[in-house]
Amino acid sequence: MEDKLSIKVNVADRYYPLKIDRKDEEKIRNAAKMINEKVLQYRQKYADKDTQDFLAMAALQFVTKVIEYDQKYDFSPLEENVKELNEELEEYLKGE
Repeated sequence: MEDKLSIKVNVADRYYPLKIDRKDEEKIRNAAKMINEKVLQYRQKYADKDTQDFLAMAALQFVTKVIEYDQKYDFSPLEENVKELNEELEEYLKGE
């Protein structure tokens, strides 16, 4: 069984208790740090907005990067080609 760890993560000046796999602690803390840095950038640039706006803009920016990454590394056409080749090989081997 995976070793669980209870931590509190600060995101935009709020603390969130989480129960995570110990191996994920650094990744989660780094994610919170990146969010906080982006929120701070927006806070310094747009003083008349509230934290919810900054979180929304940070989320939009990060998810846009995830989508760009997914599109750049889309392996579904390759998977389809491998599936087709596998079917052709199976048919060929059955014929012998």
